[in-house]
Amino acid sequence: MHYCRVISLFFLVLLTSVNSLAQENPLEPVKLDHPRDTMRTFIDSMNQYHEGIETRDRKKQRAIDRALRTLNLEEIPILVRDEEGREIAQLLKEVIDRVIVIDYSKIPEAVDTSGQSVKRWRLKGTEIEIAREESGDRAGQYLFTKDTVARTREFFGKVKHLNYLPGSGMGSGFRENWMSSKLPPWALRNVVLFPNWKWIGILFCILFGLILKTLTQHLHAILKNVTQLSKWKWDDQLVLAAERPLGWIVAAVFWYFSLYLLRIEGTSLLVLTVVVQLILSAGMIWITYRLTDLLTDFLVHYTGRTSTALDDALLKMVNRTLKIFVVVFGVLVAAQNMGINVVSVMAGLGLGGLAFALAARDTFANFFGSIMIIIDRPFRIGDWINVDGNDGMVEDIGFRSTRIRTFYDSVLSIPNSVLANAKIDNYGLRSYRRVNATLGLTYDTPPGKLEAFIEGIKEILRKHPHTRKDKFHVVFSSYGDFSLNVLLYFFLKVPSWDEELIERQKIYVEIYKLAERVGVDFAFPTQTVHVQNGSHVAQPN
Repeated sequence: MHYCRVISLFFLVLLTSVNSLAQENPLEPVKLDHPRDTMRTFIDSMNQYHEGIETRDRKKQRAIDRALRTLNLEEIPILVRDEEGREIAQLLKEVIDRVIVIDYSKIPEAVDTSGQSVKRWRLKGTEIEIAREESGDRAGQYLFTKDTVARTREFFGKVKHLNYLPGSGMGSGFRENWMSSKLPPWALRNVVLFPNWKWIGILFCILFGLILKTLTQHLHAILKNVTQLSKWKWDDQLVLAAERPLGWIVAAVFWYFSLYLLRIEGTSLLVLTVVVQLILSAGMIWITYRLTDLLTDFLVHYTGRTSTALDDALLKMVNRTLKIFVVVFGVLVAAQNMGINVVSVMAGLGLGGLAFALAARDTFANFFGSIMIIIDRPFRIGDWINVDGNDGMVEDIGFRSTRIRTFYDSVLSIPNSVLANAKIDNYGLRSYRRVNATLGLTYDTPPGKLEAFIEGIKEILRKHPHTRKDKFHVVFSSYGDFSLNVLLYFFLKVPSWDEELIERQKIYVEIYKLAERVGVDFAFPTQTVHVQNGSHVAQPN
């Protein structure tokens, strides 16, 4: 007999534990299959929440999260959806318990008594409605409608003077703002959307937000002076990037919380929240946009210490790509936070995007052409190139085109798709720069002086620090129409065209001085005319 009692007690404890585990299942689905399920879920969850408020049981207070699942909150911005939804759930429970005691047997299920599918049901004697969702992630579920959610505060304002009905859940434990009982009547009087005290509060919050912005800028100026004392340059650039947008970000954060301190509600809350979010999002995008320059400078500094330095054009393209990404991604995040379904919008623009892509195929061709130019590197910024007979210095490599500064100081823009397939002669990649010239001496130059002049030039080329010593030619090449021609052929080892001009000038000046020392004269075009008249021959002038 004793053993039977022990076994019975054991199974009782086991059964209680199993039931307890079943009740505490955190993944138990919220029943929203028909209006009766939705109303029961809402009332039971809010009663449990009310009990949790009175007993300070946090576990029961979390039941309000299940009640939120019965509300259609799509019209409320995501950033405030949870907090707004909690207040709406409390007010809706306050309204229901003051006007009607719920009889679940009179609430229809998925089909009514006539066998028709129920799409919308209204609580008797009220405008509180539950409707079936026809689309979206919650299609097929029955929720309190958007209109009911939007007008809950209006409903509460009409019934808050009524007492709770016997047999109801006695409300949700909601307490009105203390200002309603403390402020004088004139402050509570409505003037264009809000009571007077809210207008005063809004003006004060705007003013205080601007003061915070100014204080932030002064503190930022002090911080900038402090960072200038350090030898690390990155902190200076970091502080400089946040110089202007930081004040607006601080002000926007203050304004955001002020909306709830002032208890702005309804459409006004939606509009003001969107404005504050726009300011905050713009500030965040602004500061991130400026930080991309800091990242690019860091890459320049880092790659400058390695043997495989990144090309300047690649770094510029990385910087531009980051800036475009920051702006596009920032706008998308801001739109998503304001309740706009970005995925749906982008899907809706699918056909338009296809048309745009077809219209912009040349732009894409130029973009990929710029990628190929950077990867293949037929030229770099600063190189002297020839493309289809056009000479000039590469000034910039962009997404669409490459700009070349010609020797007429004009700017030639060539699409990158054309450059990627063009024949490019890059003078900037030459190891040596050729100089090919002909020096003409007068016909009365003695052979000895001609040879001395030629040997003197050779010695100049041998001593010059930037000439190629193993390959140059200085020879008496031909008899010209009016001069003895000396071929001058050599190579300069210089990195740029500017230095080539300077070194070539130095050599030419030395040759000119050599001609004076040797005593030879450079010829210029002349012509001798012989006129024969009988036996008389005119002498040349």
